[in-house]
Amino acid sequence: MKTPIVSFLKSYQDRTPVRMHMPGHKGVGIFGFEGMDLTEINGADELFAAEGIIKESEQNASSLFGCPTYYSTQGSTLCIQTMCTILCQDAKSKGKKPKILAGRNAHRSFIHAAALLDFDVAWLYGNNDYLSCKISPETLEKEIVENHPTAVYLTNPDYLGNLLDITALASICKKYNVLLAIDNAHGAYLRFLKDSLHPIDLGADLCCDSAHKTLPVLTGGAYLHLSDSLNQVWGNDVKHFMEYFSSTSPSYLIMASLDAANDVLDRTFRSSLSECIKCVDSLKNKLVQRGYTILSGEPMKITISTKDYGYTGNEIADFLMDRDIYPEFYDSDYIVFMPSPYNTNDDFERLEECLCEIQRKSIVFNLFPKLEHVKKAMNIREALFAPSMKVDVSKSLGQICSSVTVSCPPAILPVIPGEVISACAIEVMKYYGIESVRVVK
Repeated sequence: MKTPIVSFLKSYQDRTPVRMHMPGHKGVGIFGFEGMDLTEINGADELFAAEGIIKESEQNASSLFGCPTYYSTQGSTLCIQTMCTILCQDAKSKGKKPKILAGRNAHRSFIHAAALLDFDVAWLYGNNDYLSCKISPETLEKEIVENHPTAVYLTNPDYLGNLLDITALASICKKYNVLLAIDNAHGAYLRFLKDSLHPIDLGADLCCDSAHKTLPVLTGGAYLHLSDSLNQVWGNDVKHFMEYFSSTSPSYLIMASLDAANDVLDRTFRSSLSECIKCVDSLKNKLVQRGYTILSGEPMKITISTKDYGYTGNEIADFLMDRDIYPEFYDSDYIVFMPSPYNTNDDFERLEECLCEIQRKSIVFNLFPKLEHVKKAMNIREALFAPSMKVDVSKSLGQICSSVTVSCPPAILPVIPGEVISACAIEVMKYYGIESVRVVK
């Protein structure tokens, strides 16, 4: 498969041009890769008005994903903001006020989009887990009937690797003429399994993928995908909507990595992914035999429920990081590893050896604090833009949340701006080491 962006950048660099344009490093900076870092000069095309090499590259990506695909150099955050804009504009075009029914484990970029676009949110509570929101088709149908949303927004896979039944959920949404948007940031690779589990293939109307999370793409590279039917309505507006939130200087290095990935995805990625999954399955089986509890879910995550083995996730993470093994995520309850086909056999062997070196102890029984449906005092936009002050979590009872200081990952808010902070919410924040919270003055 051709890589037009990469070809242009290499050709430009090889000509040793006089660079009387941005960037200031002029192709001879201190790292060595600056020669391919350009701006929108003649021939380089423009991301948000693509007519040349970027358009060709996006068309290549579209052919690989089997649906209209658009590039982002600002991660899935930009894609989520754009998805929410499409959902709002689609509702308004039908004479409806936008109202999105969203899984409670939404990333904070969704919260910020709600504030910027000022749409209503009704929350789905799937289970008593901060990181997951396991929604059944029956629950979704009940909530749609009760809340009358214009769209549904879910995270799949979630941070622990849980997968929803997107096919069944999409069927419910279509039954009630409600658009289904999926935050698929962790699941770009799902398209390239033997049987695709990509949300668009399973019936979603639109989704985002953080290419950099699971594919050989630089950090910040992401995709926005639309179904063919939705793209017929909004395809001409997608780049326009993206510009609302985006930098006017998108990174050509990130675009080049998206472009180069197309050739890899086309030629070798499916086979290397299949081989990697075998390595992951083998490691999971060995860890289970050792006594670890492995959560089931997507094939490329290894999620250990650490308390069953006698430790917090933090303790096991510290042990591993002392040996230069760095997990994707860890907290009191879990540790999550995200391998890819670019991990070596030695990587898997080192991880197995270190995990098996840890001696099993008695089960840790301290339980996760119970999540509860909270009282809403203001909408998200009002709260986020209201005058606010930072207070200790222990002194926030009864106050209205303005924003929450969260770690990233997972960047999921235990309390949403506009909600009244309850004793339970304080307990959850303390559980996750959140020491301060912004509240409305």
